[in-house]
Amino acid sequence: MCLIAFEYRPDTRVPLRLVANRDEFHHRPSAPLGTWGDAPGIVGGRDLEAGGSWLAVHRSGRFAAVTNVRDPALKVGAAAPSRGQLVRDALECSDLAGWLKALAGGDGWRYAGFNLLAGDRGRLWHLHRGRERLSLSTVSPGVHGLSNASLDTPWPKLITARQGVMTALRRGRWPQDALAAMADHHPADDAHLPETGVGLELERWLSAPFIQGERYGTRAMTWLEWNAGDGTIRLGERRFGPGGQALGENEEIVSLEGNESGHAALP
Repeated sequence: MCLIAFEYRPDTRVPLRLVANRDEFHHRPSAPLGTWGDAPGIVGGRDLEAGGSWLAVHRSGRFAAVTNVRDPALKVGAAAPSRGQLVRDALECSDLAGWLKALAGGDGWRYAGFNLLAGDRGRLWHLHRGRERLSLSTVSPGVHGLSNASLDTPWPKLITARQGVMTALRRGRWPQDALAAMADHHPADDAHLPETGVGLELERWLSAPFIQGERYGTRAMTWLEWNAGDGTIRLGERRFGPGGQALGENEEIVSLEGNESGHAALP
């Protein structure tokens, strides 16, 4: 996952709305959005090479998504665990807060650079593992964005995605307007490009919210809506192949466990 924009409004009927793009090599095998056969509580897309995910939810009332940190100077061992495993572990661990604190306390250094966004019925957290910093924080209410730096780092693609969420909410066109912003394939002006150490040409190409490429590019576009009123999480996914070719889409409505009375919440 390389770009996420979301509105977090705890103690409301819809506490979380989110859109996200997953950028990856097209040859890496993946499964589309759906229920996992070996873990039926989990619903999300799946990386079939390492077994993890870029974004998924659990029927018990948890959500998790991960992005990479773009920093060529960040070195990690060849035996580093897959960052996609963080998503599964966040969904299945017995104590999410305790598990996140253990990662922030040092366990997170084992992984290559990442941002993990994870939440349950109580809170929403952001865990950042950069070159020199490993930090955990609770997410404040509002509209946020997350790409390959840290939470709300104002890269052009993040600003576009975040604006798309705000436009969709203002116009009452969720998720259509937010997805339109995530589909923008135009690169940013050179004057606004970040400097992440990958060179100007690559910075230009990666600056668009939606990346088109024959070998690497946006593979999946996901949207999520957590409805505390009826105890459901609605997920949709659009999939793409080389050159941005549309490959299909589907939607899942996840009924949360223990919410027959309709009181699920992500405050």
